[in-house]
Amino acid sequence: MIQTVRGVHDILPDAIPLWQFLEARALAIFGQYGFEEIRTPLFEKTELFARAVGATTDIVEKEMYTFSDRGGDSLSLRPEGTASVVRAFVQQSMHRQLPWKVWYRGPMFRYERPQKGRQRQFHQIGCELFGPEDPLADAELLAMVMRYLTDIGLQTSLVLEINSLGCPDCRPPYRDLLIAFLRQTASHLCDDCQNRMERNPLRVLDCKQERCRAAIATAPVMIDHLCPGCTHHFSRLKGHLEDLERPFRINPHMVRGLDYYNRTAFEVTSVGLGAQNAVAAGGRYDGLVAQMGGTPTPAIGFAMGMERLALLLDQGKNRPAPPDVYLAPLGEQAEQAGLKLAETLRAQGLAVTLNLGGGSLKSQMKRAGRSQARFALMIGEAELEKNVVILKEMALGQQQEIRHSEVPGFLVNTCRTISVGDGHR
Repeated sequence: MIQTVRGVHDILPDAIPLWQFLEARALAIFGQYGFEEIRTPLFEKTELFARAVGATTDIVEKEMYTFSDRGGDSLSLRPEGTASVVRAFVQQSMHRQLPWKVWYRGPMFRYERPQKGRQRQFHQIGCELFGPEDPLADAELLAMVMRYLTDIGLQTSLVLEINSLGCPDCRPPYRDLLIAFLRQTASHLCDDCQNRMERNPLRVLDCKQERCRAAIATAPVMIDHLCPGCTHHFSRLKGHLEDLERPFRINPHMVRGLDYYNRTAFEVTSVGLGAQNAVAAGGRYDGLVAQMGGTPTPAIGFAMGMERLALLLDQGKNRPAPPDVYLAPLGEQAEQAGLKLAETLRAQGLAVTLNLGGGSLKSQMKRAGRSQARFALMIGEAELEKNVVILKEMALGQQQEIRHSEVPGFLVNTCRTISVGDGHR
């Protein structure tokens, strides 16, 4: 038996309503803030991610799915969404339409150790905002993130953490200061941190191993070495969040895993996911558009892991809604009539489960009960001759004969109709 690749999972039908709910709320909430959806390719030229994400990051060095196509070009499955959106921004000259606000959804791919909430094919919902450089934009974006997470029902378990990563003016001297500190504590660091401390020292601050956390407890932090411009930017961001009454916590060791971030960085963490506890994360990347060959444009964005959101939500609240009607035909002619009636009812906006497995009336009614349908319709030879159907209200156990032509009108008036756009009925 062929099974899925390790770290890749099917999303089965009983989970789909929850995923549709997450996507539908993104469409609604982000739309309130003026964001429009963009869909980018699943794979890009490898150079895009090496330049954007950072050649020395774990993602590029260890985790990307990279292959050569028949033309000899090196391609990679996208490990994150921002690089592709920036590529689209530059390629389509969207700097002429600032501010440019887009959101995306879809699968990403990283070859890493699968664990709770982290898979090799995983799914993200994210937003990117191009144009504004004022911390007002940062605050509004953070407010939107928290509004979305609150809207889907996660407000009680979340913490917003923020930090500033400085800019090209203040980060280089801080980087030298941090490297000097790490050299003195190198023997207490894990192998990965010893390898990265010269090339990408900020990543050491984000290591999850306890030995490294203890070793860097007294390391210098970026927010103590910001230039006046970055200090002012961070101070205003905090002020905006306080005005909005959005609680936050400053985490000076939060650096994010991608090279393109500057100034504002943030994570929304949850108490319900263990070590891999971030459900949303992002920050400002003012230099990335120019780095990718475009007109210099400030930008900020974030992404949310859908698997992690799904783990945190009570999935029982997002089960598929039961059908309005379970249609139970007895005999070949009744099945033909039942098929036509089911389509007529569906055209009126009703959810109808047509019994497709044959069986006695008793067995079909057991299936109707398990389906939790509000009504069952029974059609047999006798009903066909009289041009009626038997309608049973399942919760009450009451049943009646009703003329075939009156069935659609009766059910439309008594059943709830499908609500378009929210993923639920």
